[in-house]
Amino acid sequence: MLWKVVRAIAIALAAVLAAIALFFLAVTMFSPPAAAAEVPRAAKHYQRQLTREARAVWGMDAPVPVFAGQIHQESGWRIDAVSRVGARGLSQFMPATARWIHAAYAEELDGLEMYSPAWAIRAMALYDRYLWDRTVLAADECQRMAFTLGQYNGGERWMLKRRALAEDPTRCLDAACDINPGIKASNQRENREYPRRILLRHQPLYASWGRTLCI
Repeated sequence: MLWKVVRAIAIALAAVLAAIALFFLAVTMFSPPAAAAEVPRAAKHYQRQLTREARAVWGMDAPVPVFAGQIHQESGWRIDAVSRVGARGLSQFMPATARWIHAAYAEELDGLEMYSPAWAIRAMALYDRYLWDRTVLAADECQRMAFTLGQYNGGERWMLKRRALAEDPTRCLDAACDINPGIKASNQRENREYPRRILLRHQPLYASWGRTLCI
């Protein structure tokens, strides 16, 4: 009789443990990560400045949420951010690119201050606009911005190679940006996902800041 009691208790305990395990599995599967739905506290501090700088470069209908998503992706709104390859500031400019854009837009950029939020935001808006203006082959504004962001991250040269190999060179999010024309695998993954993360994951967090693209 005793072994039957012990066996019944063991079965009951196993059932309880299984139920607990299933509960936590369900919570993990169906609850979105908190970080994915949060806007960094610092973002609100720079909202007006970003809106002002974006409109100065892009006009009153500037897609401010896109640029907010871009800073979110680049630095998480940390003004002192430094990447492992040496990119710096809110907009993560490499020193060489920062020197180029400073020379190209000397009248619009006061000095060369990569750690200055005002400089980083204005320089990002200018560089995005430069790439946007050179990206005339695109299916729509969403794809045009995706190409723009892909070039911001990986350079114009790689995007030209991808377009040449793509069946549909007018689309980035689901066509040309998936092509790997000899790029190192890790760089390919980063460059492919960069516009998607900004436009589809981060931009919606800032949708109330202005005109959106792709959503």
